[in-house]
Amino acid sequence: MSLPAHDAPPTDLSRALPRAAAVIEQGRRDGLHIGAQLYVSRHLEVLADAALGEARPGAPMRTDSIMPWLSAGKPLTAVAIGRLWEQDALDLDDPVARHIPEFAANGKEAITIRHLLTHTAGLRWADVRWPKDSWDEIIATICEARPEPRWRPGVTAGYHLATTWFVLGELVRRLDGRMIDRYVRETIFLPLGMTDSWIGIPREQVRAYGERLGVLMNTEDTPAVPQWTDPQRVIEPAPGNNARGPARELGAFYEMLLARGQAGGVRILRPQTVEALTSPNRVGRMDKTFQCVIDWGLGFIVNSRHYTGGAIPYGFGPHAGRRTFGHGGAQSSIGFCDPDNGLVVVAIFNGRPGEQKHQARNEALNRAIYEDLGVAGED
Repeated sequence: MSLPAHDAPPTDLSRALPRAAAVIEQGRRDGLHIGAQLYVSRHLEVLADAALGEARPGAPMRTDSIMPWLSAGKPLTAVAIGRLWEQDALDLDDPVARHIPEFAANGKEAITIRHLLTHTAGLRWADVRWPKDSWDEIIATICEARPEPRWRPGVTAGYHLATTWFVLGELVRRLDGRMIDRYVRETIFLPLGMTDSWIGIPREQVRAYGERLGVLMNTEDTPAVPQWTDPQRVIEPAPGNNARGPARELGAFYEMLLARGQAGGVRILRPQTVEALTSPNRVGRMDKTFQCVIDWGLGFIVNSRHYTGGAIPYGFGPHAGRRTFGHGGAQSSIGFCDPDNGLVVVAIFNGRPGEQKHQARNEALNRAIYEDLGVAGED
């Protein structure tokens, strides 16, 4: 089965997925966002590739608008590490200091690559001043940092927003020679046809994109205003929070994972590596950041709704299969693959309305998609 082409005309979402369209439009009326992109495929057949509203004030949202993914881009770096693991360049249980010797400073010699990928390293609050500091300065800051008190690496769990993802990016640089943005671009994005996806967009490309570059709006306050308009936040690579592209291209990434690592005859990962990255690895642990139990693969959130019977932060909705995996971006986006139902979903909202309103929006949209498709399970 071949992967879908991603150059089809935009979907009439109100006809293809009417409940999902209603959730997005209600959010626009309520001021939660000014625009959104939604991409949905099932068994590698595109069901929706839609754009609604505005990408930035005064500019219409298009299916090829370049939108911020924030932390929804974290799995890209996990796949980069998976590729190096396949090539025997590293072992997941290697101490990080085996490859970055200075990382061992101040009691971090036992922290492993697996701990970085499962958010169990205990380095949540190191003061990385991205994008003000250079990459080398950020790595030096993290290497000098002390772990959080009473943190047991590999046991204590708490989502790391940015710190350890810079370290994972540095591992790629030390072992491959390429910076993480170039590595992902050349070994993942371009082979998958994700030509408008980036981890940090080169300055000349920013100029070329013009109004195709979408912005995130702070809709928690009134009136809503664009956030993080500093050009350096677009240009400088940050593997934990600065990937950008159209929703349909992030969908292509998850379709590759659904197809067990192969896309259009090009293999990105071995099937065994896909299984290792996306299966539960950190299981049944309270997350000190999210304050709930969330299972984790290696860089991917794994469906954890069974712990509460209700919504969890950045979850996949009430009808997703137990093996569903993916990742969200702060108050704005979600990308996931449900292998039990052959489903890939990527939603990008350009309004950040606060955690509570975003989680309700995310839950409502994911519920609506499954119900539109008639694959809804039991709550």
